[in-house]
Amino acid sequence: MYKAFLIKYGEIGIKGKNRYVFEDTLVSRTRNALQHVDGEFSVRKENGRIYAEAHSAYDFDEVTEALGRVFGIVGVCPVVLTEDEGFDALAQTVIAFVKQAYETQDFTFKVVTRRARKNYPMESMEVSAAIGERLLEAYPRLKVDVHEPQEVIHIEIRNKINIYSRTIPGPGGMPVGSAGRAMLLLSGGIDSPVAGYMVAKRGVKIDAVYFHAPPYTSERAKQKVIDLADAVSRYAGTIRLHIVNFTDIQLAIYDRCPHDQLTIIMRRYMMRIAEHFAEEDGALGLVTGESIGQVASQTMQSLAVTNEVCRMPVYRPLIAFDKQDIVDVSQKIGTYETSILPYEDCCTIFVAKHPVTKPNLKSICKSEAKLAENAGDGRTIGELMREAIETAETVRIGTD
Repeated sequence: MYKAFLIKYGEIGIKGKNRYVFEDTLVSRTRNALQHVDGEFSVRKENGRIYAEAHSAYDFDEVTEALGRVFGIVGVCPVVLTEDEGFDALAQTVIAFVKQAYETQDFTFKVVTRRARKNYPMESMEVSAAIGERLLEAYPRLKVDVHEPQEVIHIEIRNKINIYSRTIPGPGGMPVGSAGRAMLLLSGGIDSPVAGYMVAKRGVKIDAVYFHAPPYTSERAKQKVIDLADAVSRYAGTIRLHIVNFTDIQLAIYDRCPHDQLTIIMRRYMMRIAEHFAEEDGALGLVTGESIGQVASQTMQSLAVTNEVCRMPVYRPLIAFDKQDIVDVSQKIGTYETSILPYEDCCTIFVAKHPVTKPNLKSICKSEAKLAENAGDGRTIGELMREAIETAETVRIGTD
């Protein structure tokens, strides 16, 4: 029965003169989402409302699922749009709507009317009362309850009259692409895919970098990360995933640096390389899945030492999350089951038994200075980094 969907947004509505920019981005993201479902749709905005109209048969669940992944949407309302042909015609349409929308007409209800078009001859309260009366006449088992109704029938009088009673929750946030671009350090764990999702929810377009360590990590570990990027891309749109061979750098650090410093020094070189790709891709910052105190490399002192090598800002959307909070989001977005697959990434292979939790920056820099002189085989760490960057594989994941 539904030929259209009313797309509701939240935070966009409080924007000022540039509100149209966010609306246009949301229209574009909605249109892109519907391109990947069966059916023909058009998307338009009209006086603070966005409509997706169907021009062919479609699968209702498939459409609502696709729209439920578009950041910026707070609600999707299956809506009947009808021309203004007078009150009697409107009443008959609402009566037919209730018959089709509900299996039984045995519930409490109220009618809420919003008269956006002020030249309509009846006031909003008059329309609500009169439509309610017609519904009671048509369906005697209905009962009016203006305080706690089981169902609310919405009527919005606009260029066309909107009739709807159901709002399917959307993900909220801001439309992807409205807040710049960032580079996500993506691993095979639970946290970093959730961090990518969270920052994309604020309108940030993300790309990602993954550090691979063959032969210590398998091709299945690499595929696991690609699968995670694909899951995040269902919400965030296309992701350019840079796969960096980090083996030689890790071996050099392992062979020439104190083992309690391994994780911190590895993280610092990962940040340096990620920043290179961020600058190349036009990103404005780095994103990680770190949370204070979760592991040794995520103490306040460790994070400060890691940050020291970065020129770009580092965004940590999970910084105050408990682990269970992160797990809950990962389950909601469909990354958890992939994240717990037993294919280890490079971080877990070269981990120290007793990592330093309060690293000293001068000591870390002293250890890195040795790598600058000779990281192995007569090569410096700078040369190993250049080789890792030049041999990186870039994979385009997902579609916009």
